[in-house]
Formats: sequence, structure tokens, C-alpha cells
Amino acid sequence: MSITTGLVFIRHSLPVIDPAIPAREWRLSEEGQLRCRLLAGRLANFNPQRIVASLEPKALETAQIVAEALGMPCESAAGLHEHVRSGVKYSSQEVFEASVRVFFDHPDQLVYGEETANQTRARFAQAVRAIQGRYPGQTPLVIVTHGTVISLFVARACGVDPFSVWKSLKLPCIVEYSAKQISIISLESPDPYYLYIKRMPLPLDITATNWTKGIHSFLEGMETTSLLLRS
Repeated sequence: MSITTGLVFIRHSLPVIDPAIPAREWRLSEEGQLRCRLLAGRLANFNPQRIVASLEPKALETAQIVAEALGMPCESAAGLHEHVRSGVKYSSQEVFEASVRVFFDHPDQLVYGEETANQTRARFAQAVRAIQGRYPGQTPLVIVTHGTVISLFVARACGVDPFSVWKSLKLPCIVEYSAKQISIISLESPDPYYLYIKRMPLPLDITATNWTKGIHSFLEGMETTSLLLRS
């Protein structure tokens, strides 16, 4: 099976932002838990076969709530965690975003955290392959994980700018992709009357420059919250 097919990624739901503890230890907020139930309703349309989550609490809790709502198996797996930056102190949104941009722009250099971008992507890709090998034929597999690793993986698979992908991801969101397109579905509220869905078709031959212009145009119409890019 190709690593670029049969997968649906979910970025975890909204956590409690606590600067006193590492982001890898954050748990879901009450709002985040409610959003998971809305996410489950949207995910049901994909007819998922299994949910596998990162070991980080906010991702695992997202997966568990969604799996319980859909009555499907859920488990955790090593290697799906976020880019390792445990030694980085909590900072302003402006500083954080600038650091992530440098991280993406210099994938072979250790410029932020304890992993380079390429090391992070390779570790995550290896974990994804292992999961696919464990469950051959069970598609789509749903992997609940984190913004940076999703962005690195999908950007490499589709030949696009990872920072632009990262900027488009909400808490939570569903990311499905193939060789021809990326679709990002953002759920902005637990109330179905406020369901926010946005799809971004990506032709196979589109250039990263044109795609970046397109995503920035899309982002201009979106309501953003500084907390949504934090982990």
C-alpha cells in the first residue's frame, strides 16, 4: 500500500493552554471535548475502520472520544508525537510562529527544538508505515496526531509548502489527501449550526508558490485565534 493513500489525519482538539507545563502534557479542555463529538459526526462519513493516536494526552483523548462515539476500535502508537521541543519555553504567538517558520525553512538544520524538520518527518513517516503494515486492507485508517507532523508529512507527499499547511490547521481538523488533492475540514464549534467546513482542492501539478497564494487568500476569510497554532 502507498503511504499516501488510505489515510485520514486528525489534528487533536482544543487543549487547556497551561504555560506552566510542557505542551506535550496538555489535556483537552471542556470545549475541546465537545468539539470531538462534532468531529465524530463528520468523520462517520469517511467510514473509518480504526483510529490510532499519538501517545500525547490531547491526541489520545481526542481519539478516545471520537472512537467511543463511533463504536470503533482505538489504540495509541509510538512515533506519532509532535515535533520534540520540550526544551523550548512558552512564548508569545508571534515568537512561536516565527520559530516554526524557521523550522520549516531549514529542514536539515537543528534550529528549533530537539529534532530537525526532516528528522521529525522521517520518524513520523516510519510510524505511519508501521501502522499500515499492522492493519493491511483496513482503509481508511484514521491517525490522530499533531499539526507540525501532519504538515511535514502531507507537504512532502504533495509537494507543497509545509508552513502554509500548518497555518491552515485548526483544533480539531480532518486532513485527507491523495496525489491530486488535499482536503482540510475545520470544525469551529461543537454546535452543528456553526459547523465550519473548508475544502482546498490541490491539483497534482500546482506549484508551491501558487498554492501558497491560494491558501493565504483562503486564510484571509477565516476567523483565527492565536491559541489554535500552539501545539
